[in-house]
Amino acid sequence: MLYSPAEAMAKAFSRFTGMGKKYGIEWWILVVGAIIVLAIISMALFAGSIAPFNPHNQNTGPQLAPPGGEHLMGTDNLQRDVWSRIVYGSQTILRVAVLAAIISSVFGITLGLISGFSGGFFDRVLSLIMDSVYSFPGLILAIAFAAMLGPGVINVTLAVAVIYIPTYFRLVRGQTLAIKEELYVEAARAIGASGSTILWRYIFPNVIATTVVVFTLNVADAIMIEAALTYLGLGLPPSIVDWGMDLAMGKRFLPSGQWWLITFPGAMISLLALGFTMLGEGFAEILNPRLLER
Repeated sequence: MLYSPAEAMAKAFSRFTGMGKKYGIEWWILVVGAIIVLAIISMALFAGSIAPFNPHNQNTGPQLAPPGGEHLMGTDNLQRDVWSRIVYGSQTILRVAVLAAIISSVFGITLGLISGFSGGFFDRVLSLIMDSVYSFPGLILAIAFAAMLGPGVINVTLAVAVIYIPTYFRLVRGQTLAIKEELYVEAARAIGASGSTILWRYIFPNVIATTVVVFTLNVADAIMIEAALTYLGLGLPPSIVDWGMDLAMGKRFLPSGQWWLITFPGAMISLLALGFTMLGEGFAEILNPRLLER
């Protein structure tokens, strides 16, 4: 039987629309969020082809030119093209937010698994530490770490990552405490499986799915935290193209009517955070087994 691209596309489209019928509005929330996120990721990956100017070029056109013509989003007070800085700034904010979420998930999941499985004194001490960190407002804690570490991509990534470790820890520890009492875990113990085998082959696969939702929501929150730190002067140095930095530099020109200097960076921060939030909310609903009972 010959392969038919048209038939394959028809089947894929039918499966896609079928998911919409099965999950309802939750599926379309997920799809819209994925489109937003993928569009901005594509912009970051192909920044060199999309941006018409170098983001650091201070001779792209008139100073503080409004949007239009050669400058889609206008120029700033240093004659730099705003659209080019938006395109290249997507690389910075995605790098920091995603890397921070990865670091926090690795540490939080690992510590949660070990703490919940081992129990005893180690579990009590680690839970106390994590609860203490969790009790602080995220932004305040990130400001404290950023001020201590100083500006820089790695430093701000670590400052953002620290505040999410307790979230993964609490979630995974709670699930580990419940799963380790299940019959299939008891059966694995009975046949002589080691503690590490039980932990990584029987418990870990059953807790990892729920962390996907937390991960996407943490990325959305990390985007806002990173932008806030840079806006306050505690995140990235001015030499790095970043939406939060452009927001901070453009605020003083708003009273004189140069609205585009803060409107476009602010809109992109909100749009990217919204995309990851919709992605997380869509996953949360679709992965909910009660949804299938409708």
